[in-house]
Amino acid sequence: MRVIKNYLYNVGYQVLAIIVPLITSAYVSRVLRPEGVGANAFTNSIIQYFILFASMGIGYYGNRQIAYVRENRKKMAKTFWEIQIVKTIMTLASFIAFEVFMIFYTRQADYMWAQSINLVAVAFDISWFYEGIENFKVTVLKNSFVKIVSMIAIFVFIKNPSDVTLYIIVLAISTLLGNLTLWPNIRRDLPKISYKILNPWQHFLPMAELFIPQIATQVYVQLNKTMLGGMVSETASGYYQYSDNLVKLILALVTATGTVMLPHVANAVSKGNMQKVKQMLYKSFDFVSALSYPMMFGLASISLTLAPKYYGSGYEPVGPAMMIESIVILVIAWSNALGVQYLLPIHHQRDFTVSVTVGAFVNIILNVPLIHTWGLYGAMWSTVISEISVTLYQLWAVRGLLSYKKLFSNSWKYLIAGIIMFIPVFWMNQNLKDSWLMMGIEVIVGVIIYGVMVILLRAPIVGQAKELIANRLKK
Repeated sequence: MRVIKNYLYNVGYQVLAIIVPLITSAYVSRVLRPEGVGANAFTNSIIQYFILFASMGIGYYGNRQIAYVRENRKKMAKTFWEIQIVKTIMTLASFIAFEVFMIFYTRQADYMWAQSINLVAVAFDISWFYEGIENFKVTVLKNSFVKIVSMIAIFVFIKNPSDVTLYIIVLAISTLLGNLTLWPNIRRDLPKISYKILNPWQHFLPMAELFIPQIATQVYVQLNKTMLGGMVSETASGYYQYSDNLVKLILALVTATGTVMLPHVANAVSKGNMQKVKQMLYKSFDFVSALSYPMMFGLASISLTLAPKYYGSGYEPVGPAMMIESIVILVIAWSNALGVQYLLPIHHQRDFTVSVTVGAFVNIILNVPLIHTWGLYGAMWSTVISEISVTLYQLWAVRGLLSYKKLFSNSWKYLIAGIIMFIPVFWMNQNLKDSWLMMGIEVIVGVIIYGVMVILLRAPIVGQAKELIANRLKK
């Protein structure tokens, strides 16, 4: 039950973290127009490279290391402060590098300096600690409050197309404040220790191992927006981000399992219970498959009308882009289960690193010809193909460790249910009245069709749901 509670907490925050800008984006897209939205997307893609350097793979590494030692409070405190020292030094070095960069980069200086607040916020992000001790409640509640305040601030202060800098500042400060709110709990959750026993640099090389896959991941997360801004237009970069926002909102419901399961699996690994690790992975893989198939087909079925209706006129290209990108919901769900929930906890960092490096390499190779030929849609196909390559490599990497039969034994059921759901919903979306009410009906129809199909096909997710409900009723 603890894993389920943490999953729900993490899903809640991940959804809120995306839903707040999603709610405000319907307003901001109309106020700032595609040009302002594109300027924010393009400059944010640049600052993310410096944030990547400052983060230094600490998210996954810190989460895992804290999970290993959480039964010993003194070791846990020592580990926390050692990792945090490295992170602070790396953030300082990254900010110095950013200042040097700005000497030579004179384009949109105001936007770039406003984005740099996001870089400062990295030093104060200790969410990895609370993820490691599986206390998701504190991070969710405090950050949720800050997100809601930032949403209010956007509606109050962002009034015209010239407010792009102010919009960037509001978003960045909300991130900084969200990170700062976690610090008061540290005095309660960690005992005092002497700084003399700290040895922070022992963590540097292990962090670097996870830094490489983070670099590779960011390549095909941020490079597409950067290259679209340079090769096509900043507006195209904005279209990419707005498509990505909606897809990532759906994806957050699935990938939240990775953050929750990583410390849980790591703790089982530290106790040598590898059979339990495999069983958790099989169950988790089936769970994310059951969720991601309907989300992929569902989003694809309504995307063509959802994007322009939500963002307003001028954003019509976002719809087809979203339909293409919806494929990554399933692909990333699988790679998240295999990579984050299995390869990292069992110390197969090399396989994880190679997988995302392959994805980045594929993305770089495909970006130039595909963006040159098809612009925004070329970037989307490049993203999809690169994510597929990541998953395929991870499947190859676990070939001697896991059973493909157990991983995919029920996947065909979810695939059939998803296709049968997609056909009528897509027809309704294209042929019936285009309104929010009708779109809501389409979503409800899709949920009902998928639910009925998985019951008829006797998918295991049905049994798991019944078991969960029965356990809750007993309590």
